[in-house]
Amino acid sequence: MTVSIGDRLLLKQQLPFLKSADPMPMLRPPDLVAAGEVGEVVALHPMDTVAVRFRRGTFLIPLDRLDAADASEAD
Repeated sequence: MTVSIGDRLLLKQQLPFLKSADPMPMLRPPDLVAAGEVGEVVALHPMDTVAVRFRRGTFLIPLDRLDAADASEAD
């Protein structure tokens, strides 16, 4: 899947942990983002990873855990 900044993506399944997209990333608990939550791509990273801004923070998520969000799934 190819994405660009500003795309809206849906988290397919909850991750075992979340990695923050801060200058010094930290591991965060998985319950900050629910499966099915829609976020916006704010940065592209190497190795098929993107920084996605969700309601409760911005996290680094592998592309294989994300799907394109429909317009009807807007927050």
